[in-house]
Amino acid sequence: MLYPIFIGPGEGVRKEISSMPGQFTLSIDRAVEVAREAESLGLGGILLFGLPPHKDETGSDAIDESGIIQNALRAIRQNVTDLVLVTDVCLCEYTSHGHCGVIKHRDVDNDATAKLLAESAVSHARAGADMVAPSDMMDGRVAAIRGALDREGFPNTPIMAYSAKYASACYGPFRTAADCVPQFGDRRSYQMDPPNVREAMREIALDIQEGADIVMVKPAMPYLDIIARARRLYQAPIAAYQVSGEYSMIEAAAKSGWIERDRIVMETLTAIKRAGADILITYYALELAKTL
Repeated sequence: MLYPIFIGPGEGVRKEISSMPGQFTLSIDRAVEVAREAESLGLGGILLFGLPPHKDETGSDAIDESGIIQNALRAIRQNVTDLVLVTDVCLCEYTSHGHCGVIKHRDVDNDATAKLLAESAVSHARAGADMVAPSDMMDGRVAAIRGALDREGFPNTPIMAYSAKYASACYGPFRTAADCVPQFGDRRSYQMDPPNVREAMREIALDIQEGADIVMVKPAMPYLDIIARARRLYQAPIAAYQVSGEYSMIEAAAKSGWIERDRIVMETLTAIKRAGADILITYYALELAKTL
């Protein structure tokens, strides 16, 4: 299991995310504490999302050697040795417009974005990331990142590609947490159409050809059939992300007394595993590591 955490500016900050009860925005010092706990519990790793103090049109903090994630990686790596540190590589958390790339004529410029993503991934590797996870869904970004990592001396840094990332209604709580709601339009021009299965298989195949070490399906529960089909077709490890909306729906229903929380958490994660996922990315990872 991988545990996603949100890292923001400040010191001593542990602010509950209103749309995701039980999850928090953490300053770097508090993120170090969570990393230590995750390591002590034997968790597979943590997935880091950065919330910079300032955003701009091109998401420049994403490639800044002194950016929020780069500083967090160095601080965490000084305090933990065995925990796998995975970083989200995308621009949506860093851009003032909330889209996942560079905007040109009110549309995302794929090639310009891929170049920045490659620079961001290299900066993460330099700062101590064990693995990078591009979540943007730009065409060719895996090849761009693999090439940049190899050129800069990180040939062994693996890529976990968000290969089948659907344009889902389940991302709302995350967008509130990361303050990355698109300021115009939506992300359907670069994320996948929910009814489309064949495109998902094509995207996975392309990412593997470009050098992805792990491929991901996101969200998880609404797309168990995609996980299962990918498992049958491909030998690459498959990750599945139980996203913010899945988490928040469980928490809201449990708070109202409509479901048995602990049972539904285990049932949903078991279903994702049963469908064929090798890696479970879930906001319940830290909690489950204490009980399993």
